[in-house]
Amino acid sequence: MSTVLPDLSEALADAVSAASDGLVRVEGRDRLPATGIIWDAEGLIVTSHHALERDENINVGFQDGESVPAELLGRDPSTDLALLRTPKRGSSVPTWADPDSLRVGHLALALGRPGASVRATMGIISVLGKAWRTPAGGPVDRYIQTDTVMYPGFSGGPLVDVQGRFVGLNSSALVRGSSITLPTPTLERVVLDLKEHGSVRRAYLGVGAQPTRLPDALAKELEQETGLLLVSVEPGSAAEQGGLFLGDTIVTLGESPVRHMDDLFNGLDGERIGKPLAVRIIRGGQLVDLTVSPVSHP
Repeated sequence: MSTVLPDLSEALADAVSAASDGLVRVEGRDRLPATGIIWDAEGLIVTSHHALERDENINVGFQDGESVPAELLGRDPSTDLALLRTPKRGSSVPTWADPDSLRVGHLALALGRPGASVRATMGIISVLGKAWRTPAGGPVDRYIQTDTVMYPGFSGGPLVDVQGRFVGLNSSALVRGSSITLPTPTLERVVLDLKEHGSVRRAYLGVGAQPTRLPDALAKELEQETGLLLVSVEPGSAAEQGGLFLGDTIVTLGESPVRHMDDLFNGLDGERIGKPLAVRIIRGGQLVDLTVSPVSHP
């Protein structure tokens, strides 16, 4: 008699058991609690922003049955992430899988702890997406979609591989009707900002823009067909102070071409704040090089 299915069943149960210590219950709303992930042994918990309907009176329940108060360090609605600090130290920290080790078709488990014990559902990895901007404007380094069913209270919990390693954090609020998993690159970046600043810092120029086709000669020279036409420049903004005017067309930011709005957003991460940034524009049919110093997004 074949042992394939019993062996697989045992392996999946072992994966849930291995991962369970890294999950917590997050009580931050009046209805069903959500799930969180132990980020480090110093008491940090990462969870979903939408699962926290209040900023105070938040409690976190651990695998050992202890429930402790939690302080909200910060939120990022654009990636649906929030960071909590608890007084509990020495908790088991999950092992995270390398996102590059994942393949479409791999089995995956979505875990939640909205109650006293861990709950699990299984599916396969359906999509391994590249860089993406959420509908709320948050930059995501990459994303994962699965066909697992995310039951109520699963948001903020992990997607886990068959070895019990954490693959990412699940959210049901980023895309209507679909569950998205954010793997470690995005989590690490957002958690660091929330820990240090209480929010995710993004650089800001103070312009309004729209894509526009470039003249044929310049399109051939630059090897790009479109740029961003500035339709507004805020008075006193970093853009105005850097010499940008209404009607200029941005074609390069730093060393990267700017063809669409996402190119502009992606080039204005928090590391750009207060630092000189080269901007190449088209003005009066000529290429002009300028330098701007982006500020923190208001």
